[in-house]
Amino acid sequence: MIGVGVVGLGMAAKPHMLALKELEAAGRIRILGGFAPSAARRDAFAGAWSAPVFDSLDALLGAPGLDLVVVLTPPGAHLPVVEAAARAGKHVIVEKPLELDLPRAEALVAAAARAGVRLGVVFQHRFRPASLRLRQAVASGELGALLSCSATIRWWRDAAYFAQAGRGMKARDGGGVLLTQAIHTLDLLLHLAGPVAQVAGFARTSPLRAIDTEDIAAAALRFANGAIGAVDATTVAEPGFPERIEIAGTGGSALLVAERLELHTKGRPPEVVDFGMAGGGGADPMAFDHGPHRAMVAEMLDAIEQGRAPMNDGASGLPVMRLIAAILESSASGKVVTV
Repeated sequence: MIGVGVVGLGMAAKPHMLALKELEAAGRIRILGGFAPSAARRDAFAGAWSAPVFDSLDALLGAPGLDLVVVLTPPGAHLPVVEAAARAGKHVIVEKPLELDLPRAEALVAAAARAGVRLGVVFQHRFRPASLRLRQAVASGELGALLSCSATIRWWRDAAYFAQAGRGMKARDGGGVLLTQAIHTLDLLLHLAGPVAQVAGFARTSPLRAIDTEDIAAAALRFANGAIGAVDATTVAEPGFPERIEIAGTGGSALLVAERLELHTKGRPPEVVDFGMAGGGGADPMAFDHGPHRAMVAEMLDAIEQGRAPMNDGASGLPVMRLIAAILESSASGKVVTV
């Protein structure tokens, strides 16, 4: 049985703990407890989840039976926590984004590799049933050669969301809508269509919030496989709408709206995989099912037990960081950027 500890006990802890509790009930893991610098958050976590808490990171990392650390801190704290966990020989799952910027993200991946521990990144959208089916369709050639691949993320975040200290600021979050909200859909687009070769992007901050990161962004993309497409991402679209990925190829087309997939391939009737179109696009960023989180953690457990990299290996979280950096660089320079 794999022992699991949680570092960072804020808003992101809920779907992870729901997933971990179910995996614990199934006999796959044992939850050893959690740590956060805030005593209030430790107390709230202990009360909500009937789980032990530790008053220091070292105490958690030294707990007997600990094998896997789930890191849910703000992005800028990911690197030191992962470095400490790796030095202690613990496997790690780290929330998205990997870190505040690409160099720190690369350093985080390298730290896990040096220590020989497994590293997974929290891109749970890859594990949604509709996403898995679309991935299969692309990989098997059902859609033929890809021609057009685009993503739309028109979400809303209200004043209460940005009232939290540091929310939307580079010092705390590293970035705005691209790095904090749209990153899940952008990662899934790359997971499906492959890496991007060139980017022409635009980004700005709306007058709705006193933040120093972008909340409106758009880009034209040329993929390494020759397909072209676009990204449209914002958190100013009240009341918020389900994110979309649209793919067209020589053999057919697909429309993925949150967890609902329409697959249209030549010579076959349309196929629909429908797990709903609700998500975290509105004022409540946690309005989503924790099932994909459970599947993601289960994949990590399988990888640890089988001695292999998980499907959401940390290194696989770097391409989306490179894409986001390229969009922002293109917006600042007014030039097309090679990724």
